[in-house]
Amino acid sequence: MKILKGACIIGQSGGPTSVINATALGCIEAAFASEAITKIYGAAHGIKGVLDDRLYDLGLELQEELELMRFTPAAVLGTCRYKLQDFMKDDVDYKNILEIFRKYDVRYFFYIGGNDSMDTCSKISSYLSQNDYECRIIGIPKTIDNDLSGTDHCPGYGSAAKYVATTCMEVYRDAMVYDTGSITVLEVMGRNAGWLTAASALAKYKGVGPDLIYLPEVAFDLADFIHDVKRVYDRAGDVMVAVSEGIKDKNGTYISSYFSDTAKDRDAFGHARMGGLAGSLSNFANAKIDAKVRGIELSLLQRCSVHLASKTDMEEAYTAGKMALESAVAGNTDKMVAFKRAEGVEYRCETTLIDLIEVANMEKKIPRNWINEAGNGLRQEFIDYALPLIQGDINVPKQDGLPRFAKLKRIMTREI
Repeated sequence: MKILKGACIIGQSGGPTSVINATALGCIEAAFASEAITKIYGAAHGIKGVLDDRLYDLGLELQEELELMRFTPAAVLGTCRYKLQDFMKDDVDYKNILEIFRKYDVRYFFYIGGNDSMDTCSKISSYLSQNDYECRIIGIPKTIDNDLSGTDHCPGYGSAAKYVATTCMEVYRDAMVYDTGSITVLEVMGRNAGWLTAASALAKYKGVGPDLIYLPEVAFDLADFIHDVKRVYDRAGDVMVAVSEGIKDKNGTYISSYFSDTAKDRDAFGHARMGGLAGSLSNFANAKIDAKVRGIELSLLQRCSVHLASKTDMEEAYTAGKMALESAVAGNTDKMVAFKRAEGVEYRCETTLIDLIEVANMEKKIPRNWINEAGNGLRQEFIDYALPLIQGDINVPKQDGLPRFAKLKRIMTREI
């Protein structure tokens, strides 16, 4: 097979994770090692950087700073939430992308992201193919939500799950020290899938975690919630609850909208912006039960806490980026890197490729039989699934006792 030579662009999209830069590093270092890659560009703020001709020349970065990306949270290249329209209806963005690709002789495009990012990859791949421009496009999974279809799990999830479980254990210990009863509600990210909130069950597995766990996979009822909380409170004197930000009632209405109009605040993809549910539910419970209440929203902390990152997660994140580059050079395109877990008690996972069209805009949810019958807790099947993903600790480089993160020069191509 004739080697396709040309430049590559690496972009990051959607919500960051503590290991998204490890994925980018895997891709970058594989690109440096490949004879097929002539230049390595980083898109400033994802696909927006391509559209605006804002590309970083990563070949000008210091190697020691690039290596620190492995231990740096958030997205060092910048991220975005930008929805490409159907090019059959509006092809302005696609013409712009093709123009930029031709300008820099881009023959490889790698996009690190979640569901919407895979949709972006699929659309660009289709448009370039229809316009006879050879460019190999690979999507690389990333999401703490762990809801991408076709892959056993997603880079970013293991580290976020480890943070959620650890924090739940710590908060549980703190909440139970007083001689007066209390109700503590922790709000965890997860709009339509409860994978991250379910990680709180790992704390429960260790005996110091939530008494009740509510996920979007099961319809939520306020009356049942109060009944559950009162039952635990009357028995134990304290209650700890973990709840997904995206829990809904039987009609599909977000419970958060009961307390505020979330429909008015949406992102570029039309997703309602979440937040504030923990405080609302704890106040609602306090109106029904005379107890000390507190609502805790983990918010961004659960996705940027690299000091609690899973070694397994970080190593797999790096591997995903490396495989994406090597697979594209080998001739693959219009694919997403995925993880396939081997059968057996011992955790073993291998990478594979799946078609983007099988992933774009699809959501993987927790199997109902992994959730208890009452819908307020997890079964052992989830514990067995999640425990291997949070294993191992990261030795984050320190300077003056604080983390030493990557400091890229981020020199734009147009500044050279």
